[in-house]
Amino acid sequence: MSASRTARRIAATALAAGAVLSAVALPASAHDNDRNRDRPREHSRVEISDVQANSPGHDNGTNRSLNAEWVEITNNSRRSVDLDGWTLRNSDGNRYRFDDVRLPGRATIRIHTGHGRDTRTDLFQDRHTYVWDNRSDTATLRNAHGRTIDTESWGRRHGHH
Repeated sequence: MSASRTARRIAATALAAGAVLSAVALPASAHDNDRNRDRPREHSRVEISDVQANSPGHDNGTNRSLNAEWVEITNNSRRSVDLDGWTLRNSDGNRYRFDDVRLPGRATIRIHTGHGRDTRTDLFQDRHTYVWDNRSDTATLRNAHGRTIDTESWGRRHGHH
């Protein structure tokens, strides 16, 4: 009996050693794939990061007041995103179309309502009237294929009625 018990112990030890050896001998790439599977992939993440719908002071319709009404779009990824053909709309259907705009990685661009000269950080809709409702509205950002990328709502249309 003791010989059979010893044989079972040796067999169990050999099996355990084989299991440990095979786990240690796994290629490094298998471990890397497991780690990469747990890590979220980086996607192009563009979002509406801030809105100033109510320009400071009295809404007097001046270009300065119109340009104090704006929406910020941020690219949170490391890669630049081509915004050509993308649109920014309000609830009433007023639309701004991005033309020949590339948003670098980790960058923000501000879209003003009034007139101005476009720069790499500021774009202008060149409108003579306010776009964003001070009390409630929804800003919707869509890509060139019409897919909704992000929305930002405020006021009574935001949340429950």
